[in-house]
Amino acid sequence: MQPKARKAYVPGLAALLVAVVAGCSGGGGADGTTTDTKPGGPTTATAAQPGKYRTLREPCGSVPRSMLKDLLPGVASLPEDQRAKVYEGTAAVTYDTDRRVGCAWKAASPDASNQLMIDLERVVSYDPAVSDADRAQEVYAKAETAAGLPAATAPGAPGGMPSATDSGAGTDAGTGSDSGTSTQTGETGSPSGTPSGSASGSGTITPDGTPSDGTPSDGTTPDGLEPRVLENLGDAAFLDDVLARSGAAAQQRTVSVVFRTSNVIVTVRYTEQPAHPTVVPDSRELQDKARELARTLAEQLNE
Repeated sequence: MQPKARKAYVPGLAALLVAVVAGCSGGGGADGTTTDTKPGGPTTATAAQPGKYRTLREPCGSVPRSMLKDLLPGVASLPEDQRAKVYEGTAAVTYDTDRRVGCAWKAASPDASNQLMIDLERVVSYDPAVSDADRAQEVYAKAETAAGLPAATAPGAPGGMPSATDSGAGTDAGTGSDSGTSTQTGETGSPSGTPSGSASGSGTITPDGTPSDGTPSDGTTPDGLEPRVLENLGDAAFLDDVLARSGAAAQQRTVSVVFRTSNVIVTVRYTEQPAHPTVVPDSRELQDKARELARTLAEQLNE
């Protein structure tokens, strides 16, 4: 018998086949990035970072009972069963509690009625080139622009408004950035000494037309308490203060504090309407209470 002929082996052909297969697979990097082998294309495409927060806290249980007692002084005069119901709050109707939640409370006393609302929104970017935090900053920036905050000028400038830092009332203590580290500091006008009764801090109109607490009679906020950007509260924050009056009705003041921490935007809205039309709600007291609650919510986000 004649021996079988051996098949020819061509090393160059085998190497070529391996190279072709590797090129078609477009290999992925160990760090999750993908390599683009097209001529003239980018070498690496990196997806934007996801947001720090993937869920949201239950909102109605986020405000401590001690704070609710201070923010809603009218509850103290209610029967015990009614007090418990008011403190429970009313949850906002949402379709996805991992994306948006909220809660509201309301109580009235012989002196004034108070309303409190909190809203938490977790922003998600569906653009792989834009991070969740960057998208949240865009949403926050629109809210700040819509508030129409006056431009702060340097102290001492002609007709200038004190800056948030130099006014003594615009520097907040709160949480830091995405690292989750608290950067709480002291501040002038800290709400730790805030009176417990909301209506007790409201000013009445004196014979010369000026409210006894120094609030301008034209309805504007006192110097240093104007709507402004806040510091050391989340990654970005601002405060708005609006006094409204309709006809002969009592004046109603609403203070809003909005802040962003990574991809979550939090809004605190606190309103007071005195029972008597000549009583002007106290800006400083309402602002201190709203800011204190905002700091508490910011701390909870970093727990």
